[in-house]
Amino acid sequence: MPSPLIRDVLIIGGGQAGAHLAIDLRKKGFAGSILVVGQEPNLPYERPPLSKAYLLGSIEIERLMLRDAVTWAEQDVEFIVGHRVTGIDPALSNATLNDGRTVQFGYCVLATGGQPRRLDRPGADLPGVHGLRTVEDVDDIRAALTRAADAGTPARLVLVGAGYVGLETAAAARKMGHEVTVIETQARVLERVTSPIVSNFYQRLHRAHGVDIRLDSQVARIEGDTRVEAVQLASGERIAADIVIVGIGIEAETELAQEAGVACDGGIPVDEFGRTSAPRILAIGDCSRHPNQLAGGVRRRLESVQHATASAEVAADLILDRPRAYQEVPTFWSDQYDVRLQSAGFADTADETVVRGDPENGPLTVIYLKDGRMVAIDAINSPRDFMAGRTLIRGGARPSREALADVATPLKSLITPERG
Repeated sequence: MPSPLIRDVLIIGGGQAGAHLAIDLRKKGFAGSILVVGQEPNLPYERPPLSKAYLLGSIEIERLMLRDAVTWAEQDVEFIVGHRVTGIDPALSNATLNDGRTVQFGYCVLATGGQPRRLDRPGADLPGVHGLRTVEDVDDIRAALTRAADAGTPARLVLVGAGYVGLETAAAARKMGHEVTVIETQARVLERVTSPIVSNFYQRLHRAHGVDIRLDSQVARIEGDTRVEAVQLASGERIAADIVIVGIGIEAETELAQEAGVACDGGIPVDEFGRTSAPRILAIGDCSRHPNQLAGGVRRRLESVQHATASAEVAADLILDRPRAYQEVPTFWSDQYDVRLQSAGFADTADETVVRGDPENGPLTVIYLKDGRMVAIDAINSPRDFMAGRTLIRGGARPSREALADVATPLKSLITPERG
């Protein structure tokens, strides 16, 4: 049996969180050995452009890479790609890879992310039904769209799920001239993440661009002999489809943690420093559930680049023996057509909303209050409102409703010195 690899930090997962942890450790002077094990065959890359610029073909894989191989080597960060960790023994501080190799670690950091939720309907495994999580997923979708274009006809896309990824994909597909239908089980798009006024803005936007949005609709089955041909709804309606893209959220990848005896609950719960229930095992990024004071100390599982990097930086500080509690204002952004949405905070904790701007055409800002305190903001084509709003949320500001609603009053002017 070969000797085990001995590494000071083992990072399981080669996504944004795992990569940023390695970067931040080196930036802060960590001199120990770092090994990143990732299941995908690629070095770490940015995921947000997958449903936008990469799907459109306006950028290629090289521009998505967080670092190239030479830079990683210069930073002395080691990668094992195209492999997975099959087991962790917290008591022995070691991990086993699928090829039989073992790694002895000082710290093990779970950055395992999540897996797309599967559509549990007949026909969901037919060729032509895709998820959208990896470069390989989008390459498959692009190839299918190219075949349709080469045949001289637009492809008929059916998108299951009207979350951010589904709507971003819809916008990209319409830009390419394809026919798009979006099927959503909820009463409005983005219902789980934003207010009705923002949902209504995006419903109008997509319908104005020719997207057929079906709300309160359930997929009954996907039809086809050798590949997808149609989507049948629970109502009995049949929607012809050349490609089906399923975007109904992700589930935290916790199997490895559970098998190792690490506590899991809809993700991997951690404390404010990123520590799991097992000693010297941390969790960061999409798979983790962090306590956040802005949400009343409740643990939240967040899916964003900002959370991936922020949680990685907290973990880096712990490894460097200078622990710092996670206290970030969560942020998120989405580009659809020529519209950019920037969000911060926890809108679902609010008991009141204030509308600022033009709900029909934008720019539009929706501000969320809880007991008069600003807890979240959605800014549509309004970057200045977003930047100021994030500062106001961080400072626990209680601006007047009149000032918030008045577009002639810059939100920046409401920031007091102690909140700056």
